[in-house]
Amino acid sequence: MATEDQKRWDEKHAGKRGDQPSSSFLVEILSSASWQIAPGRALDVATGRGRNACFLAERGFSVDAMDISEVALQEARKTAQARGLPINFIQAELEQAALPGAAYDLIINFNFLERSLIPKMKNALKLGGHVIFETYLVDQRVLGHPRNAAFLLGHNELLELFRDFRVLYYREGKFVEQGNAAYRAGLFARKVR
Repeated sequence: MATEDQKRWDEKHAGKRGDQPSSSFLVEILSSASWQIAPGRALDVATGRGRNACFLAERGFSVDAMDISEVALQEARKTAQARGLPINFIQAELEQAALPGAAYDLIINFNFLERSLIPKMKNALKLGGHVIFETYLVDQRVLGHPRNAAFLLGHNELLELFRDFRVLYYREGKFVEQGNAAYRAGLFARKVR
């Protein structure tokens, strides 16, 4: 599976070590008393070094975590093993990944945008399942990475991509996470049909 994308992501992850904090948006959603999401089967798309997959597993979810980078997955496995978390790590080219139909209660996607994968994600969710999705907005180009429009959401685009879901929470704007400001859109929604 040695593709240019895999090599690029392997190089990016090669110099990084140690645990990263979970996404603050994910923590906000799953910690809110407003929504009760029972643990079930979850998929972490573009897991990287597994920070969010570990967060889900610690809360009782049975987690499949996918990424193209074997280097990132090796680090994620080490972290999961050190915490005693049984996470199923899967190396895959996400653009071409085959996802099982109606298999997941929760799918999360952070800092990754492959529009062609969204219909597959929707199909992989069980009826009543949830999606938590957050990534960069087009405004991010003024701050830095990423700059490529293919990897940036337009304003309200995330709402449009999930218009057939029941949107429970949505935000869009400039947010600070781990001391870094970024323009992001975040969505929490339920599959209703």
